[in-house]
Amino acid sequence: MKGTVSLETETAAAGLLEGIVVLDMSQFLSGPFAALRLADLGARVIKIERPDGGDLCRRLYLSDTEIGGDSTLFHAINRGKQSFAADFKNPADIAAVRALIARADVVIQNFRPGVIERLGLDYASASTLNPGIVYASITGYGSNGPWRSRPGQDLLAQARSGLMWLNGDADQGPVPFGLAVADLLAGNAIVQGILAALVRRGVKGRGAHVETSLLEALVDFQFEVLTTHLNDGGRIPQRSAFRNAHAYLSAPYGVYETADGWLAVAMTPLDTLGALLGLEEIVGLPADAAFRKRDGIKKVIADRLRTVPTAHWTAILEPADIWCAEVLDWPRLFASDGFKLLDMLQTVSRDDGVAIRTTSVPLRVDGARAHGALAAPRIGEHTEALRREFGLN
Repeated sequence: MKGTVSLETETAAAGLLEGIVVLDMSQFLSGPFAALRLADLGARVIKIERPDGGDLCRRLYLSDTEIGGDSTLFHAINRGKQSFAADFKNPADIAAVRALIARADVVIQNFRPGVIERLGLDYASASTLNPGIVYASITGYGSNGPWRSRPGQDLLAQARSGLMWLNGDADQGPVPFGLAVADLLAGNAIVQGILAALVRRGVKGRGAHVETSLLEALVDFQFEVLTTHLNDGGRIPQRSAFRNAHAYLSAPYGVYETADGWLAVAMTPLDTLGALLGLEEIVGLPADAAFRKRDGIKKVIADRLRTVPTAHWTAILEPADIWCAEVLDWPRLFASDGFKLLDMLQTVSRDDGVAIRTTSVPLRVDGARAHGALAAPRIGEHTEALRREFGLN
């Protein structure tokens, strides 16, 4: 924000974006995730929320766990932000938000197309107030077209993207990801656009409007397989009927049960793997057999791998440079030395006694990972302080 900031910033440790102020006018996951990543990089993020309930994500529960009156999901994606309560039906509050836009660096919003324009807080209005503003919009399916007004929800975007036909085995129907991949990928994409726009603003002094959608992010996510599909006669990918892990990759690519767990095996020459596993029947096969006969080959490998524990196989395969890995659950991941060295977990808290264990930024700068100290804010927690700071009263 332009000028001196008198209120102590409550974001993650100052970093690459120190001095950049973001107005997060978004809800749920995609926009707030983008704002979170900017906060992790040192930006000051002011979350604009309704005074009567705030971000709807506060009530979007992943389990029955509630912390400080809000869902763990809200805490995970809004840590380190300030909260400014504004009723968009109140002209005075709209005026206050416009005053904040006039002094901000970045605005993020994910309203349905048409809503932000009716509020008078769209890019055209914002750029009039602040020609240098970097304005980021996330929609479900773009701002135009027949799908523009349909709900921009993660599962629905996955359904329209074709992505579900890459997961699961061939005899299954469409299988969604077990994560909100559309939201998180769209958030990551918009962050890239925001950062590029900030660089251009620094060079040329101009703001920008960067846009993406859940559908665009999911199409981009599939760029490798879509490029293959578009250039090999439009053939539809065929999922393996047994332990499918990638519709386009041949045996042994997959996840296999062992006597005491599971083992993932990636791209590996069948001759080498067959020799190490004592499976002469998969040694010396024609080059195309690894795909053409992949289900049968994978079943042969599966029968062999399930006979002894995982550690037995990794002790044989890893020294031979076979690409494989034990499949870990979260407790075993957290207990591993490899994970501990990454220092990816942190505890954030706030002055009402709320403390939450969560992840940290997945980036290291000059060898160090920044850890924040502050949990997600209460609704409107910083409204009065921000009003005083910017003369909004």
